[in-house]
Amino acid sequence: MLHVTETIAIQEWELSEQFTRSQGPGGQNVNKVETAVELRFEAATSPSLPDPVKRRLQRLAGRRWTQDGAVLILSQETRSQARNRELARERLADLIRKALVAPKRRIATRPTLGSQRRRLKAKSIGLVAEYDDYFGQAFQRPGFSGLYQRQHVRAPAG
Repeated sequence: MLHVTETIAIQEWELSEQFTRSQGPGGQNVNKVETAVELRFEAATSPSLPDPVKRRLQRLAGRRWTQDGAVLILSQETRSQARNRELARERLADLIRKALVAPKRRIATRPTLGSQRRRLKAKSIGLVAEYDDYFGQAFQRPGFSGLYQRQHVRAPAG
C-alpha cells in the first residue's frame, strides 16, 4: 500500500512494476541485472482518487499519461533495484500530492487610474525617444517639462 496522504492510499493491486536493464554507470552490473523500474499506476480506474484529482493528475503527468489512463514512472538513477523502486513510488506519491492541490481561481481586477496614466506616459515618452533615435535629434514636446533640452528641430528630409 502506497500512502499519499492521511486520507488517500493507493492499493497494491492498482500498481504494477516492470524491471528492465538500466542505462548509465554500473559496469558489468548494467549488463546482467535488471535495476530500472517502470511503475504503472492505473489512475483512470482507481477508486482511491476523486475525479477532479484524476483530471489534474492527467494534466500534470503530461507524456507519462498513457491513452488507457495509466501513469508511467521510470526510475533508473541508482544501481539498486530496491532503491529505484522506492524512488519511483516517491515520485508517484509527489505527483498525486501536487494533483490534490486545487488551483486558485483568478479574480479579475481593473487597473487603477494612476497605473493607466503611468503606462500611457511611458508609452508616449518611448515614442518620442524612438523619433529622436530615428532622426538623430531631440525636440520639445508640451507636457514633458524639460525632458528634452534642445528646442530647435530640423524638419525631417522627406
